[in-house]
Amino acid sequence: MTATTELKNIISEENVVYKKTSVLLDNEMHYCPGCTHGVIHKAIAEVIDDMGIQEKTIGVSPVGCSVLAYNYLDIDWQQAAHGRAPALATATSRLMPEKYVFTYQGDGDLASIGCAEIMHACNRGESIVVFFVNNAIYGMTGGQMAPTTLEGQVTATSPYGRDCQTTGFPMKISEMVAMLPGTRFVTRESAETPGAVRKLKKAIRKGFENTRENKGISFIEIVGTCSSGWKMSPVQSNVWMKENMFPYYPLGTLKDE
Repeated sequence: MTATTELKNIISEENVVYKKTSVLLDNEMHYCPGCTHGVIHKAIAEVIDDMGIQEKTIGVSPVGCSVLAYNYLDIDWQQAAHGRAPALATATSRLMPEKYVFTYQGDGDLASIGCAEIMHACNRGESIVVFFVNNAIYGMTGGQMAPTTLEGQVTATSPYGRDCQTTGFPMKISEMVAMLPGTRFVTRESAETPGAVRKLKKAIRKGFENTRENKGISFIEIVGTCSSGWKMSPVQSNVWMKENMFPYYPLGTLKDE
């Protein structure tokens, strides 16, 4: 038996333990080393594949670091204006109720310019899934302070740390939308360990399944890192996230009806 033949036997279908989902394209991702976006993309792609809904899923990409999400997931996509993804997803879901529609938004996109959009979409109880990536900073535009930036956190526009007396307090978006009658499932997850990714994938699947019952919106926040914006290494970013982000943005399910 030659080495080539032996290799083919090892990677034959019946011996495969794990392989990349076909929903995730082979394009090289543009995200910075250590960025959580890539892990979240992979989790969403794997759930779509597992559920067999690739041809039925429509994503709405935002303005921000993940604006090019359509380059990485092989599904139908629409592009929304800054913060307006929930409005576009609303129209898509109502016109094509057989589709699985989701938005993918960062904290600058959703919590700042898109705050009114997400609040009204959640209050209406649209049959969509919202993936909200919270890394407490504007990543793409150079690391400015976001609505979710922590008190005392240093950014490009808060070089002495966020002063809540002048800029207000970090917004807990998940807690806010959980109070609205139109939300059915609200959870806050992370993706820094294999265990966290497994929990995230369960939440993603639940969100997609909920859209079939037309009983309200599923809002999934993912607390992530921004190594470039935080001026840290990927390893340091994960430590800082656990020590600073998790206490203020505790993980877990806030609402499940």
